[in-house]
Amino acid sequence: MNTFTAILIAAVCAAVAGVVCFFVGSAHRKKAAEAAIGSAEEEAKRIVGDALKNAESKKKETLLEGKDELHKLRSEAEKEINDRRKEVQRQERRIQQKEEFLDKKSETFDAKSEALQQKLKDADQKLQDAEEVKKSQLEMLEKISGYTADQAKEYLLKDLDNELTHEKAAKLMTMEQQMKDNSDQMAREIISMAIQRCAADHVAEATISVVPLPNDEMKGRIIGREGRNIRTLETLTGVDLIIDDTPEAITLSSFDPVRREVARVALERLISDGRIHPARIEEMVEKAKKEVDNIIRQEGEQATIEMGIHGMHHELVKLLGRLRYRTSYGQNVLNHSLEVAQLAGFMAAELHADTAMARRAGLLHDIGKSVDRQIEGSHVDIGVDIARKYKEPGEVIHAIEAHHGDKEAHSLIACLVQAADAISAARPGARRENLENYIHRLEKLESIANSFEGVDKSYAIQAGREIRIMVKPEVLDDQQIVLVARQIVSKIEDEMEYPGQIKVHVIRESRVIDYAK
Repeated sequence: MNTFTAILIAAVCAAVAGVVCFFVGSAHRKKAAEAAIGSAEEEAKRIVGDALKNAESKKKETLLEGKDELHKLRSEAEKEINDRRKEVQRQERRIQQKEEFLDKKSETFDAKSEALQQKLKDADQKLQDAEEVKKSQLEMLEKISGYTADQAKEYLLKDLDNELTHEKAAKLMTMEQQMKDNSDQMAREIISMAIQRCAADHVAEATISVVPLPNDEMKGRIIGREGRNIRTLETLTGVDLIIDDTPEAITLSSFDPVRREVARVALERLISDGRIHPARIEEMVEKAKKEVDNIIRQEGEQATIEMGIHGMHHELVKLLGRLRYRTSYGQNVLNHSLEVAQLAGFMAAELHADTAMARRAGLLHDIGKSVDRQIEGSHVDIGVDIARKYKEPGEVIHAIEAHHGDKEAHSLIACLVQAADAISAARPGARRENLENYIHRLEKLESIANSFEGVDKSYAIQAGREIRIMVKPEVLDDQQIVLVARQIVSKIEDEMEYPGQIKVHVIRESRVIDYAK
């Protein structure tokens, strides 16, 4: 029991001691906290005081800076106002000077106006006096001459009109002759330059082709049993095979160069192959036709490329290539067309015309000859229809239509194509004519000239390109021979067909013969 009491007392004492220590600690912490709060309040008051001092200092500095800036702006504003005031004063002085100048000018103008009015009045008076003098003089002239004023005016105008008509006719004749001389000279220069620049071969093509043979035994194989091989070849190609005594050669004859070329290609392939019988002949002919068609297309494309022509319809290019196997008087039509295109282009360049259009028209001017054996009509009409079908330009169509003079040429391109066509056809060696036609043309030319009254003799020279006519001087005078030359030209144009042009040279010579005895 005593032990328990001792423990209890010890516990109570410990509890009391703990309570006492708690209150003592709390009081100490309170004092420490109050001391810290007091220190913090003093620090806060110090910071606030420093801040107030700094703010006051900043305020004073800001006020001083604002006053300085305000003073600066005020100074600048006053300076600008002074400058503007001075400018306004200068403007006012200038305006005042201008007003004074205008006032002086106005006074001068008024003075001049008054003087001019006076002069006008004086001039009117003098004009009136002059009219009266003129009237009196006219009356006196009418009495002296016996003509009224209207009659005299009519007489003078009539005389002046006659004089001016004579002078005008003389000047027109002079100018016309000068223009003719100049134009002829320019035309000769342009044509000669175009011919010099156009280098073309002139080889008259024949109507036959010669195929070489490796030996004469091949002739028998080509003829075949009872002639069946040669008959088959002639039937399929439409070409005549001439097998004669010519060693190691067969001649193909046909007026159609395309068919002749097909036959030549097929025959050369048969000879190279060695197997010659009707079925093989038919096969080779078909292959040859395809090859020739391909060559035709390539020739047309090459022609357009050579002339620098673009945008042409592909069917028209094929027709152009067919001209490679078409001849006219022995002249290859494709070569002729290329030459015409070159000549027309050169002449167009000299005249500053459309060279591309001139070459295009020259290349297509004979396009109708590519199918004129299959279609009725002249090659001109066929060519016009083909050009319209494939949407060629109007200038090209007109040039095709007018290149033989069937229709009058209305454009420079058409005239150039006409000239180029005549030049190409008239070149020596370009075309082939047989002797009979040549002689007949010369005789016809001389007979036309001899049919006119007053013609003494006539001679066709320069291969029919010129005819010289001697007339009787006692029958025709110098004025009449001009008319005779024109009539001979018209008759030649109406009754004859000829390439190029024919020069008609009429000569009148007077001779006086006497004898000294």
